[in-house]
Amino acid sequence: MKSRFVFLTLSNYSMIAVTNAIEPLRMANRLHGAAVYEWVVATLDGEPVASSNGLLLSPTAALADAMTLGGTVDLLFVCGGINVRETITPRLLTTLKRCNEQRVPLGALCTGGYALAQAGLLDGYHATIHWENLPALREQFPRVLLSDQLYTIDRQRYTCSGGIAPLELMLHLIDGKLGAQLARLVSEQFIIERIRDGNDRQYVPLRAQVGVSHQGLLAVAELMEQNIENPLSLEEVAQRSGISRRQIERLFKRHVNCVPKRYYLEMRLKRARELLLQTAMPIMAVSTACGFQSPPHFSKCYRQLFGHPPIAERQGRQVSLAS
Repeated sequence: MKSRFVFLTLSNYSMIAVTNAIEPLRMANRLHGAAVYEWVVATLDGEPVASSNGLLLSPTAALADAMTLGGTVDLLFVCGGINVRETITPRLLTTLKRCNEQRVPLGALCTGGYALAQAGLLDGYHATIHWENLPALREQFPRVLLSDQLYTIDRQRYTCSGGIAPLELMLHLIDGKLGAQLARLVSEQFIIERIRDGNDRQYVPLRAQVGVSHQGLLAVAELMEQNIENPLSLEEVAQRSGISRRQIERLFKRHVNCVPKRYYLEMRLKRARELLLQTAMPIMAVSTACGFQSPPHFSKCYRQLFGHPPIAERQGRQVSLAS
């Protein structure tokens, strides 16, 4: 049975996000040997709108036609990009609410989630959006359960951050429809070494979290990152950065909502996860490379942050590669 997706493009939408959502569907059709996916690019009036890079996608259909012709719509994605607030009109909000009343599953790529949130269609739902927009959405829409995940699926809502993350979401949907092996074959065609899942987080630069005015905090974080294998004590960090220990603690509490020791630990554990997933290094070597001299301590900390021990991460990777 075919699955039919509609991509509602808003002015200045992210081209990379949209094409990273469509291309896996095309490749799945090719590898499966049958057209199991259909897609339509749409706007409210059927006139193509320019993406943020100035290019237009053609053909583009009127949304009303896309929704009524060609069969059931399995998923409608709102595709946003830069200056998304300027693209929200009463007509768009009314249209999205009508689609919801008709029980059409709704999704969003990049900043398209802003439109769904503005329409009240993400209230009480887990959702995500591009990291640049997370703080503003949290402030403006407190009833939306926002996270920094790559993508989030909650009942009939499919929200996804920008860049290449839509490709990861589509691989997940392909896995559910056609199986893990075909999803892996699609990923191989696009030279993807590892298929990330919804538990993976967007990389949110600290500079984006705290702003460029906090150079002292950024310098401390950079010093920590430069000393992963041989972690520095907080006293050493203070001495090398020229910032007092008490001031460092205040900066982290105020701007990162985390004590420096915890931030440093999570930085090392995230590096360890990258090594486990992307290299064949023995777990003992990964532990040492990330500053853990005791393997049991490493395993305990890893489980507390990621919900499973390092060996399970490595075993999960091996299963994925073999499937």
